Order: sequence, then structure tokens, then C-alpha cells
Amino acid sequence: MSYAIIHVGGKQYRVREGERLLVDRLKTDEGKTFSPRVLLVGGNGNTDLSPSTTVTARVVGHVLGDKIRIGKYKRRTGYRKHTGFRSSLTQIEIESIGAGARKAAAPAKPKAETPARPKAEAAPAAPAEPTAEAPHATHVAHPPKGYEDMTVAQISEAASGWRRPNLEAALEYERAHANRKGAIAALESALAKKESH
Repeated sequence: MSYAIIHVGGKQYRVREGERLLVDRLKTDEGKTFSPRVLLVGGNGNTDLSPSTTVTARVVGHVLGDKIRIGKYKRRTGYRKHTGFRSSLTQIEIESIGAGARKAAAPAKPKAETPARPKAEAAPAAPAEPTAEAPHATHVAHPPKGYEDMTVAQISEAASGWRRPNLEAALEYERAHANRKGAIAALESALAKKESH
């Protein structure tokens, strides 16, 4: 299934595998996993209102939220009081939805790596020729630093300032791993702007 609605700390969240989100402070220690209550599981046009699947979440860390400034004022008396508040939050990462999804994904990675190794061994002979023409031909583009932890809003804001190879690498990463529609749309529009200039 592609998504689930879970119940954590009296609130409901719609989550997918690999997604990170901030919830109210939990008593679970950092690095430990827990299974929140699952209210609904859906995807592929099917919804299960009484799911028997489990969602596994890992506590990434405990953080403080943004500061909220509070000011009190009474006119004609000179009474003014200012204070602030930062909510205690916990960042969690959804590791798996359902027991079978995690096990099926793990064996697929080694199979994909084994055919790639012969190609990687054959590849070093080819770059020897282009180095005379273009020394940057051997450089492999990567997504920008910290891309894995960025939200869709942060990606759409920062994508316009990235270079074309970084945009292409980020788009490949997004399609292979996270597959977030908003991030893919932001990266594709930034690439289109680069092509038009």
C-alpha cells in the first residue's frame, strides 16, 4: 500500500514510507522504533478502513519548534508583558508500512548492484580519452548537500539557484527513491527555465 493514516499523540497524520515528520514530543528515546496506531491504509485505488498492517516509525530526534512571541498589554496603565513559547517536538521517520514491504525492498537492492559492477569496471577505460578534450567530463553530478532531508517546499524554493547537473541528479534521486510529486514538478520546472535561458 502506498500510504497510511496513523494516530500519534492525539493527532492524525497521512504518511508514506521514508517520510519524515514532526509530531508532539514522544517518550521514546532517539534511534528507537515504535508502532503507532493505524487508522487507514490506502493506495492503488483501494482503502482499508480496518487495517491489520503495522507501521514502523523510528525516532530521529527531539527538537524545539519555532518560537511564538506572546505579548500582553493594558492601555493607560503601563502594563506590558512579553514572553515566548517553543513547543517540544519529536522528528520521526516512517520506515515501513506493512511487514512485507520492508522485506521485499531489501533483496531488490543487491540484485540491482550486481549488474552495475561489471559496467563500473568497464567504465574506467572510457574516461581516459575525454580528459584531453574536457577535464570535467569525469565529474559525476550529485544532488545538493542535505537534499535527502529537504522538504518539498524547501526544494521548490532552492531549485532555481542550483546548477543543471545538480538539478538532473536531484530529479534522478527523486524518481528512484522518494518519488514526491511536488518535488519532481519543482525540479522539472527549474530545468525548463535553465533550458530556455
